[in-house]
Parts: sequence; structure tokens; C-alpha cells
Amino acid sequence: MRLHFLALAICLSLSLSSTRVSARFFPNITAIPPSVINNAPPGAWESFNNFTGCRPGEKYDGLNKLKKYFDHFGYIPNAPSNFTDDFDDEFEEAVKKYQKNFNLNVTGELDENTLQQIMKPRCGVADIINGTTTMNSGKENTTSASNSTHFHTVSHYTFFEGKPRWPEGTQELTYGFLPDNQLTDQVKSVFATAFDRWAEVTTLTFSEASSYYTADIRIGFYTGDHGDGEPFDGVLGTLAHAFSPTNGRFHLDGDEEWVVSGDVTQSELSSAVDLESVAVHEIGHLLGLGHSSDLDAIMYPTISSRTRKVELNNDDISGIQELYGSNPNYTGSSTTSQERDFSHGHHLTVVGHRWGLATFLFLGFAFLIF
Repeated sequence: MRLHFLALAICLSLSLSSTRVSARFFPNITAIPPSVINNAPPGAWESFNNFTGCRPGEKYDGLNKLKKYFDHFGYIPNAPSNFTDDFDDEFEEAVKKYQKNFNLNVTGELDENTLQQIMKPRCGVADIINGTTTMNSGKENTTSASNSTHFHTVSHYTFFEGKPRWPEGTQELTYGFLPDNQLTDQVKSVFATAFDRWAEVTTLTFSEASSYYTADIRIGFYTGDHGDGEPFDGVLGTLAHAFSPTNGRFHLDGDEEWVVSGDVTQSELSSAVDLESVAVHEIGHLLGLGHSSDLDAIMYPTISSRTRKVELNNDDISGIQELYGSNPNYTGSSTTSQERDFSHGHHLTVVGHRWGLATFLFLGFAFLIF
């Protein structure tokens, strides 16, 4: 009987631990232990640096992996089921589109600047969706940064195909957090601040729902393949993704080293990611904005680790106000929300059901012995 109980305990604990959802947070940069700083893993796409200097017409071992990256973000239409290692005409065209979208010198070659941009952590939402983009490569008469530094003279904000938005007359949207994440109030407050930045310039307001399951916007931290067809890839790489209105799903990669508050730019951890910066960007998608080619815009697709970028710029504001109108109280200048300092001397690990393994094994062995 006792052996049966032990077996049941092990099965239950393994089941719970295999389905747990976890994420790691640091209250601030001083809470990051040296053991984490000294063992920071490489970014998910750092190996792409090996392709620096690759040119059309050649074959390079492993180039198929980089082609998959370009395909994921929409740059290869009618993609085959299996990619080759050939730097073919189709891939050259994909590289040129990418370079144009990110204000790079349009050469069609994998030069150093292009690879450095590719390797940066970024949002998982594609730049080109169903062959359509209104980033630079989808616009006529845009000027690349290679021949002019004055590319802010045109609007770069974009919308999803069909220009979806929350229904006319919507004044308030609710948001909820996946219960399995067991987020602290400190972490939740970061999202509240991020929502406030958009509310400041639009007619929309945001509030936390009493139930995650009935909220308009549903926020969760996940790892790897989590069932939406957009698997996460570990540290750095894809940081988060969100769906266009009125889907409401907002997913973040639980494998990232999320910094909750403070100056992430001073962090010694090379993989530290500012939580609010990513949240503000993804909320833009939830409201209907696509990616922008404006480097200073919140809706620019990439953000390096140890970078804080939370203030909406004119491009973001113009885009969101085209969808929802302007907040009558908006004065035209953004006010910086007060920083929240949760200076606890420990690092937070939020785990769904990790306690299950220890608890059930302890009870099982105790019952067996006594």
C-alpha cells in the first residue's frame, strides 16, 4: 500500500512539474547574484554571426537555419518545406527587404551591420504578414539610412492587415494574468505602468480584471512550444509576442532574465531584459499597431538586452491616435511615470507548480518509512 502511495506521489509530481509554467524576475540589477552574471548563456541567434560576409551565389553550411529566421518574420514568401544552404536569388531578395526595413545599407549581402541587427533580441510578431508590410520595404520613396540621416520626415507607424482595432465605442479594456505564473504585485505593477503609457495619449483606459479568463487581454509567461504556433527559443532571441485586436493574447518568454525595475543599462548581466520596455511594445500590438522602421519608436521590432525604452515617441503616438483618437487631456508631451523601486535583497523566481515535486516526494518517502 505504501509503495503504491509512493508511486502515485512520483507520478503526480512529475506530471505537475512537466506542465509548470515558470519565469525568473529580478527586482533590480543589484538583486542579480554573481552566479547568474558569470554564467549568462549566449543569445539564441549568436551563431548567425558566422555568416558575416556571405554573398549571393554561394553555398554556406547551416544557412538554412538563417533562412528559417527570415521565413519566421515574413521575408520569404511561399517558403519551401525544407530550406537549402544556397544563397539563392530568393534569399538575396529577403535580405534586401530586411535591410530596407531596418534602415541598413541595401546590398543583399550579409554584411556585419546586417548580422548585428539580426542577432538582436526582438518581438516575435512578423515584420511582413501574408506578404504585406507597411514598414520601409512596403513603402515607396522611403530613404534608407545609408544615404541620409533624415528618415524621420515620414511616418513609419504601421497597422496589421485590415487595420483591426478594438470596437468603436470601447472605452476600457481589462487585462488578467495567467494564474499558474503566480506573479507578484511588483511584477503586475510593471504592466499597469506600461498600459498607462498608452492610456495617456488615447481615449482608452485599462484595468486589471477579477478573472484572467474573462479579461480582454490575457498575459502569460511561457517557455518553448506553448500551443499557439509561435514557440519561444530560450534566452534572448524572441522575447515576447502579442496578437492583433481583438484576440487579446500576450505571451512572454519565461526563459528570459527579466529585470522588474531600476536602471537595466547598468546591469552586469549581459542577458538582462527590461520587462516594462517589452510590455509597452507588445501592448502596441494588442491595440493594433504593427512594427515601425523608426529606430526611436517603441514599435521598432528589436531591443537589445540591457536597454530601457519605455517612452512613446511621435511615431507611436500618431499611429495609435489614428486608431483610437487622442486623449482630451493629452498635452502633447509625455510624462514619465514614477519608477517603482522594489529593492528586496533577493531574486524572485515565479514558478507554477515546482513545489509539487518536493512536496509529494517528501510525503511519499515519509509514509513509506513510518
